[in-house]
Amino acid sequence: MTDPIDLKTRLLDAALMHVPFDGWSEAAFRAAVTDLGGEMTAARALCPRGALDLAVAFHKRGDAIMLARLESEDLSALRFRDRIAAAVRFRLEAVDDKEAVRRGTTLFSLPHHAPEGARLIWETCDAIWAALGDASDDINWYTKRATLSGVYSSTVLYWLGDDSLDHQATWAFLDRRIDNVMQIEEIKAKVRKSPVLSKLMAGPNWLASQVKAPSRTPPSDLPGSWAAPRD
Repeated sequence: MTDPIDLKTRLLDAALMHVPFDGWSEAAFRAAVTDLGGEMTAARALCPRGALDLAVAFHKRGDAIMLARLESEDLSALRFRDRIAAAVRFRLEAVDDKEAVRRGTTLFSLPHHAPEGARLIWETCDAIWAALGDASDDINWYTKRATLSGVYSSTVLYWLGDDSLDHQATWAFLDRRIDNVMQIEEIKAKVRKSPVLSKLMAGPNWLASQVKAPSRTPPSDLPGSWAAPRD
């Protein structure tokens, strides 16, 4: 029996040979299947949405490479904002084929695929924050990921058009975007320290305090779950 994980990996590798010409399309998917000997039934079972599922797998492969590099690199001497910049840079440097990303951007900009693309970006930013040790469990959990999603998305678009040596222009652009975010955080800190503004924001701040981050572990009382016996 063919290992499904191995087959999907080989299918993705085969598709990447065709994506620069055909995009993440049905034509690229079928060509990849043909390259592997025509196992269409097995390929369709693994990727019922065809090339879309391969585009998702390609994005997640980049996330995995980024996380492995974050785990192996020593970033302890860097400021936290520089660790975030390094993580975004590692994510972009995980890409071997910029054209595959360009084609993916086109795919996920389509209205019916935009939610999938937004989810992938959110998951990438969530992975970055988690890898850097974020322990927030309130509304900050959402704002950190939403802010980084904006930084990451704009940096990817800039990177796609960047032809500077070693993408130096992209890394400078990334630093500027993170500096913009840090300026917003400084303004928020000043608002919290101001007695007058703190009173004006008391209601919104209370409402924000009620927002909690989603649990990463499923509730133990769901149907089909197994609860450990009590002593």
